[in-house]
Parts: sequence; structure tokens; C-alpha cells
Amino acid sequence: MAGVKLLNEFMCKGAKPRDGIYYLNDGAGLRLRVRPNGSRHWIYRYRFGGKEKSSSLGTYPQVSLREARLRASQAKASLYDGQDPVVVRRVAKAQQKTSSQQLFESVANAWLSHNKESWSSHHHERNTGLVRRYLLPELGKMPMDSIEEAYLFNVLKKVYDSGVKESARRARAVAAQIFSHGRALHLCRNNPARDMSDNPYFKKPPVERYKALPQAEMPELIRKLAVRGDAQLLEIQTVGGLLMAIYTGLRDSSIRGATWQEIDFERRLWTVPGSRMKSRREFVCPLPSQAITVLKELESYTYKGPESFVFASRSKHGFLSENTLRKGLHRLGFMATLHGLRSLLTDVLSEHGFNPDWIEKQLDHQERNQVRAAYLRTAFLEQRAGMMEWFANWCEGKHQTTKVIQLRGN
Repeated sequence: MAGVKLLNEFMCKGAKPRDGIYYLNDGAGLRLRVRPNGSRHWIYRYRFGGKEKSSSLGTYPQVSLREARLRASQAKASLYDGQDPVVVRRVAKAQQKTSSQQLFESVANAWLSHNKESWSSHHHERNTGLVRRYLLPELGKMPMDSIEEAYLFNVLKKVYDSGVKESARRARAVAAQIFSHGRALHLCRNNPARDMSDNPYFKKPPVERYKALPQAEMPELIRKLAVRGDAQLLEIQTVGGLLMAIYTGLRDSSIRGATWQEIDFERRLWTVPGSRMKSRREFVCPLPSQAITVLKELESYTYKGPESFVFASRSKHGFLSENTLRKGLHRLGFMATLHGLRSLLTDVLSEHGFNPDWIEKQLDHQERNQVRAAYLRTAFLEQRAGMMEWFANWCEGKHQTTKVIQLRGN
């Protein structure tokens, strides 16, 4: 140290670049390295195991002279303990990274990302909502192994007692899968959510059947959806989404994320990718004349290119949010659900003699009888096109009083 002039902030700030690299010594192994491009970096030189080594302590001025001396002092302490400072820093960084990975929020996001490809968009959206709404606010910043069953119970009890009982039950099941994912990655040891799976406090609420729209109210619903201008209570995208639900029988999750490249106006077909279908299979849906009219109207509002959304909105996903269509029905005075519209379609078509196989195929229901399923590989596309054209006319009040037994072909 004798004869070494210690640095000060003025000297560090005033270090100008030269043609080659040079160093400003602060003593005790600490040096400021100055490169030709003007960058300045703290270096700590030391001997370990009989070899001369160096450790980077950070960039100046982000790391001040005072902080650099503190880091050099810590490195020297490691040497006194018989440890290589570079190895000590690497271990500390690894532990810090592992620690952040062990937070509930990190594991939950990893679980969602890991399963996104194998889930339908609706399932991913629902699970993401449960995680963010009910689990992350209380658990997000907690290490996985610090979450005990009693604490998790109190978190879910608040949700359950607020009235969303089924959401609380689903949030527990989701939490159990997150802890299971954490255990698989060796980020936690226990699964408190699974341990409380049989907790009697979280009683299953009575099953509410999907409410179907009475058949007699369909023409009135179509009339209200036909209103335009200030008298229309809903945005045009919501109006279009409801009409497409009526004219196709597709599920809410299949409809909302539609892009224009899926629509074939010439062939009057809508090809829904398997990622948005409950069956996970691509589905080709025939479009009746009324559906084509709806899409042509929407095109002028939302078409921005083939990959743009048909039912575009300002939501975080860029298209209509979950429950928007159901709430739209309610706002118009019809206390039914989108699934209830599917039930109405089934009832009407069955009552008028349409082939049950065509109806099941239109609703994308899977045949549970495996032997029978092997014989029903046909899509019945032509038959379904005629059937849905008839149904769209029926919805507008163009009733056909006679049954269509003649359409029940093989």
C-alpha cells in the first residue's frame, strides 16, 4: 500500500480514454480499468491456489468508488475463509436466481406457459384468470415452501365467503397443480393445496343448469340485434358475436378469438383451429346466408388484414373478453347463456326431424361409443349447411310448420 495514491471520485470521473487499455490503482488489489472506448470497469486482483486471478466488480459510475471498495473488501474476506471470490459470487447469483424461481408467482407463470400449447385458449384464459385474480395477490411474492396449508386456507376462504364459491374451489385445484409443477422442478417440497382437497368447508355449490332461451323469444332477440345506431345497446362486435353464436352453434371460446383468415366467403365456410375447440380438433363450420351478412358488416369495422380479429376489441387479448356475449344477452333483456343457445339449437333441430348425427357434428360433440365413432368419420358438411340455413331462417321467424323428415338421410 505504501506509495500507492488512493483514488477519489474526481480522478475516476476524469479518467480519459487512451489508445490502449490502462489502469488506475486504488491499492489492495482494486483497480479501475479504462478502455479506449471510454468504458470504465472495476477489477479486483488476487492470488488463489498459487495463481493470480481477477474478479469483475462492476462498471463505473454505476458502481461507485465506495461500493467498489466494499465489494473488494468482501472478496478479501472470502480469501481469508479459503474461498475463491469468483466462485463465491457465482454461487450467490445462482442462489438468488433459484430463490426468485421459487416464488409462487414464478412457478405459477411457469406452469401456465408449460401447459399453454396443450390447452384450449378458453382453458388457458380461465386458469390465468383464476391465478391472477385469486392467488397472486396474496401468494405471488411468497416462496413456495413458506406457504402452509392454514395460510392457503385463509386465502381461499376469503374468496369462498365473498360468494364466488365455485371459483374458490377451482382456484384450490389450480394451486394444487402449480405446487405439483413446482415439485416436479424441485422448487418446493410440499403441496398444501392438494392436502386440503377434502376440506369440508369448501362445499360444492348447487349445480346451475345452463339457461336456454325460450324458443318463442328467438325472433325478438334477432329483432333487437338488428337495431343499429344509438338505439343499439351493444357494440357492433358484440352484436356480431351473438348472431354468429346463434347461426353456427359454436361455443363462446371458439367464436371470440376468430381471425379473418378463418373465413372463406366464397365457399361460405368458417374453419376454426383446434386450439379454440373443446375437442382440440379443427372444425369446419358451414355459414348460412344470415351469417355471411353479419360478417360482411363486421368486415368494414374490424378487418385490418387476414390475421386481424373478427370480433376485435380494446381488451388485453385484442378480441371480446370472456362473458361479454353472455352479458350482452342480459343487457338486451334475455337471461340466457351462450350454452343455452346451443341447447335451443339442439331442441329446435331435433323437434323438426333433423338427423341427430348432423346435430351432434355441428355442436362438435364427441361420439362416446367408440365402435359407432369409427363409422362416423364423415363431417356431414353438405347436410349441415342445409340444416343451418333452415335454422337461421327459423330464428328470423320464418317458421316451417312441417317437419323435415325428408332431410334425415343416412
